Amino acid sequence: MVDKNDSRNRLSLKYPAGWWRNMWREGLPSGNGKVGASVSGGVSLEKILINHEGLWHMGRKDTLPDVSYTLSETRDLMKKEKYHEASWHLTNTLKEKGYSTRLASFLPLVELTIRMKQTEGFKHYRREVNMETGEVSVRWEEGNERYERNLFVSRADDAVVYEITSTGKSLTAEFELGIRKTDHKNMEQRLKELESTVQLKVENQFIFFSAKNDDHSDYGAVIRLIPMGGRTSVDKNRLRCEEANYIQMILKVFIKGDHREEWARLQAELLEINGDYQYLLRAHIPLHAQLFHTASLQLSDAEGEQSIEELLLDAYEGEAPLPLLEKLWNYGRYLFISGTRAEGQPFGMYGLWGGDYNLMWCHRMANENIQMMYWHASVGGLSELVPALFNYYEEMMDDFRENARKLYGCRGIYIPAGTTPGIGIPNQIVPVIMNWTGAAGWLAQHYYDYYLYTGDEKLLIEKVLPFLKEVALFYEDFLVLDENGLYQFFPSVSPENTPENFMPKDGKQLAHPMPTTINATMDFAIMKEVLNHLIEGAKETSLYLDEIEKWEGMLERIPPYEVNKDGAVREWLHPAFDDRYNHRHLSHIYPVFPGRDINQEQDQNLFEAFRMAVSKRRLGAQTGWSLAHMSSIWARMNDGDKALECLDILSRSCLLNNLFTVHNDWRNMGVSMEIETAPIQLDASMGIVNAIQEMLLYVSPKLIKLLPALPTKWEKGEVKNFRFMTGRVSLSWNVVTQSLCGEMTAERDSEFTLKLPSFAKNSVLTGEGITIKESSLGKMYVHITMEKGTTLYVKNMSD
Repeated sequence: MVDKNDSRNRLSLKYPAGWWRNMWREGLPSGNGKVGASVSGGVSLEKILINHEGLWHMGRKDTLPDVSYTLSETRDLMKKEKYHEASWHLTNTLKEKGYSTRLASFLPLVELTIRMKQTEGFKHYRREVNMETGEVSVRWEEGNERYERNLFVSRADDAVVYEITSTGKSLTAEFELGIRKTDHKNMEQRLKELESTVQLKVENQFIFFSAKNDDHSDYGAVIRLIPMGGRTSVDKNRLRCEEANYIQMILKVFIKGDHREEWARLQAELLEINGDYQYLLRAHIPLHAQLFHTASLQLSDAEGEQSIEELLLDAYEGEAPLPLLEKLWNYGRYLFISGTRAEGQPFGMYGLWGGDYNLMWCHRMANENIQMMYWHASVGGLSELVPALFNYYEEMMDDFRENARKLYGCRGIYIPAGTTPGIGIPNQIVPVIMNWTGAAGWLAQHYYDYYLYTGDEKLLIEKVLPFLKEVALFYEDFLVLDENGLYQFFPSVSPENTPENFMPKDGKQLAHPMPTTINATMDFAIMKEVLNHLIEGAKETSLYLDEIEKWEGMLERIPPYEVNKDGAVREWLHPAFDDRYNHRHLSHIYPVFPGRDINQEQDQNLFEAFRMAVSKRRLGAQTGWSLAHMSSIWARMNDGDKALECLDILSRSCLLNNLFTVHNDWRNMGVSMEIETAPIQLDASMGIVNAIQEMLLYVSPKLIKLLPALPTKWEKGEVKNFRFMTGRVSLSWNVVTQSLCGEMTAERDSEFTLKLPSFAKNSVLTGEGITIKESSLGKMYVHITMEKGTTLYVKNMSD
């Protein structure tokens, strides 16, 4: 049921998009997972950016030369402690051979411009996103009349639907399709190339647009204008509608086609779409809402609605208000469901709303970013969208096998950190990327977790275990033993950090002075996780049984984690490399988060060493995404106040007024890295969703914690339909009254240890067909066994 009056599910702004020249950065987004629309909301000149998930350009795929012989040479240099030379050896060899692959960039499809003249000036301006329906609205008043423009990207009709209404008797507006101008001089030539290919036709109530991509295929759009009353005319490649009572427009797009055929097809499809805006919206809402409402969160009882600007001003005072946190959780989920789909492209750094031709870091980056965008999905009930991630990488498996063979002489797969559709071979030819081999193993976590949450054994057999085995094959061939019979992992990189003793002594700022090391903690943590999952899955399915002993032997040769003189877990296990705390990545915390190898119940001393390592990270080196990551880590550390503090800092440093997250603060405020461009990175939006969920629910196969890191300020609240791996949980709490109520429903047979929050001493657990036993872990822990379909109730003793 959609409640359009629930302010938690709306973003309301009083200001139009205002980032100079780059107003698309502050546009309001809508999307159906395949097509995205971003509305800037200017009263007299509205710009609507239209994008398609599959439209990319400027990529170039070279032939990867066989340079596998460099691995032994690199290792020889490292054994001689010539670390700088070793770091660059593979990279320089590829450069010397003239190897030159370039990642593709997101290509804006078309820009729709709507012009409306004003006579008395606007007042009471609002622009809004209704996250429950996927609508973007712009409203204002002129004199005694009220105007409203609404848009959504229909899931039912795969079209952008738009309307203009007013309380007056006539509406006049002009519509135009065209290439979006660039904001960067280095793209002006590319823009001219695109503009030279534009085909445009305006007739009757249609505008036809196309341009030619660098693969020689056409892409474009067709709009149909449907006014009520008034008259329509053609004016300089524009459609002009005058003195109408109501104006409706429907737009459809195409990519990778011939414009003459596609124009005819889209025109026919547009003519078949019947009904006004509200009629088409009613067909769309159930498809959108079923995703948006898979889970819900309430932290406040706030009535009425503050604008986003007002909420941000409150955050700038030091603390993100509860209504802002609720909106950030809802908004991250809204962006996710609007920006990806199960059978399409995975969610990207700009979602479906990138507005230029060579966007900074718009590729899929697997040394943190794409993983962060999917951490939240399973607990939030959005597992059905995760397969896009698998499908994307599986289409490039031949590239990944070739990489392993030609770069390192290994079987299995090597996934470059950066990829774009169809380009899975190395492209960022620098040591910090080329010498890091952990991407495949980190992505394997998402494969196995998807199986744990869905119980899809067919997928486990056909996709998950084969992928894990490819990763393990690489480890078999890549790793070597030291004099103690333990593995040495080298070259090894802890993304994207340089050991302190290899930083420039003159203080000169270099992005990655010397990242290539021996035995980065993260590399072993990932490897350990992959092997454990592979062994567990093989035993469950009776696959690869003859290889389990070998994998168990590999596990025994992984060196243990180490602690430095500060009491912090070392980022590199080799003594030649000193910890550097002034960095944004938190890779060596992987065993606590996003992994689940270490927790407080298992090893308190080591757990505290990981806590110390996080505490040592310095504020000024952080980014929007690293603050979200750190928040999730603090939640895993059971420290809700520190987790919330990270989100407080993020909310006053890395949020635009449309709540898009950016890489860093650009205003020299000292709470993050400072890059003038401050590129949009929506991984932090997804990271916020996950961090909030981590504070409220910890999930592992055998241990579940309710409200494990509840911030002091979150005295009461409610969550509905969060997922654990075999079921779902709904909870309400009030710390002041020491009340905890809820229910856990098993969707598959379940056995786990449950930890209740410390304030819930008066809670009782009941349920038919459920076994409840004491746990050896402590007073607030109980061992639960549930059959499929049973429900465990959490109640107060007095109820």
